[in-house]
Amino acid sequence: MSSESPAIPPKAESSAIPPQAEAPAAPPKPKTGRVLLVICVLAIGAAGLAFFGITDRAKSRQEVTAWTDAQTVPTVRIVRPEHGPTEQELVLPGNVAAFNTGSLFARASGYIAAWHKDIGAHVAKDEVLATISAPDLDQQLEQARAQLVQLQAAVQQAQANSELGNATNQRTSQLVVQGWQSKQQGDNDRLNAAAQSAALAVAKGNVVAQQAAVKRLEELTAFEQIKAPFDGVVTARNVDIGDLVNAGGNTGRALFQVADVHRMRIYVQVPQAFLAELAPGVKATLHLPGEKETFEAQLVSTSNAVTETSRTSLVELQADNPDNKLWPGAFAEVHFHIPADPNTLTVPLTALFFGAKGMEVAALDADDKVTMKPVVVGRNFGNKVQIESGLELADRLVDSPLESTQTGDKVNVATNPDPNMVARDLKAAPNKPPSL
Repeated sequence: MSSESPAIPPKAESSAIPPQAEAPAAPPKPKTGRVLLVICVLAIGAAGLAFFGITDRAKSRQEVTAWTDAQTVPTVRIVRPEHGPTEQELVLPGNVAAFNTGSLFARASGYIAAWHKDIGAHVAKDEVLATISAPDLDQQLEQARAQLVQLQAAVQQAQANSELGNATNQRTSQLVVQGWQSKQQGDNDRLNAAAQSAALAVAKGNVVAQQAAVKRLEELTAFEQIKAPFDGVVTARNVDIGDLVNAGGNTGRALFQVADVHRMRIYVQVPQAFLAELAPGVKATLHLPGEKETFEAQLVSTSNAVTETSRTSLVELQADNPDNKLWPGAFAEVHFHIPADPNTLTVPLTALFFGAKGMEVAALDADDKVTMKPVVVGRNFGNKVQIESGLELADRLVDSPLESTQTGDKVNVATNPDPNMVARDLKAAPNKPPSL
């Protein structure tokens, strides 16, 4: 036997595989140089991206830092001092009163027989407004006049008796000297003549007294006619026909009130701070509610006294009233025109700052740095304040400075908006803030 193994023939299945089912050939291996090139390109790209990313982030951080620093510098709006007006206007409430006012009461007791003038009537001096019927007073006058006639007759009788006594005394005195009459008879006739002369004097005195009584009653009966005390307008009538009035009343409602309105008085309570500037001759303008027309007035006098409770003083102005458009008792807004120094500077009230040194303003230098300046404040005009010292006309002031504002602070000055742009924005969207 042979030691070699017999040859094993191939399996039938292997020989049965078709040619198209055979495994594909492996791709050829790339070249080593090309692979290295691709790797280098990718590495360079990654390095570039990392470099640009780091650089961009650093730049962003710088921008954020710069923006943050910029936000710490406040943006402010500036205002400038202005020259004050040539005259200062002071507005105060006032009360209009008639130049003269008469309240008429009864001086004779009786009943109102008639009234002739109603409210609103223009009357002249001594024109009859009403008539009082006082029969008792009329009878007293007639009686007094009759008594006066009697007393005048008594004077005539006493005059005759006095003349007779004097004549008798003269004759008797001559006869006594001649011895034809006794001294007793002479003394009787002399004393009788003196008594008759005294009786004549008493009679004359009674006549004078009675004449005064008659004059008094005549004056009282003249009060039966209530007359206007001056030219004016009847502003009140509180009587009617048949009303009983009593003489001597001066309280309660007057029968009539008459006002002289050809010229009006205006009374104003002025604060003490303005009294030094309100001297007689200062002009003023009156504004009345519901009246489009204004009226010119002039200060004529002051009370020269200050009320302790209100620290005000009463001043009086006068205004002509030719058309009777000013009525007594009306309220008026009085605009005083006080002369002022035009060289005095004024600033908005919002520019003031009360600091450690008192009232100050924040002024800006050429580099927009703050310099705190103490100022002396004068008169307050409402939205503006007078500055007596501490400022110049060219100063730039921070409007509404913060409490932390100090000298040396850097600020940004806001650009004032264009008026045309503001008007356009307001017209397009009234509720939207204007563009700055």
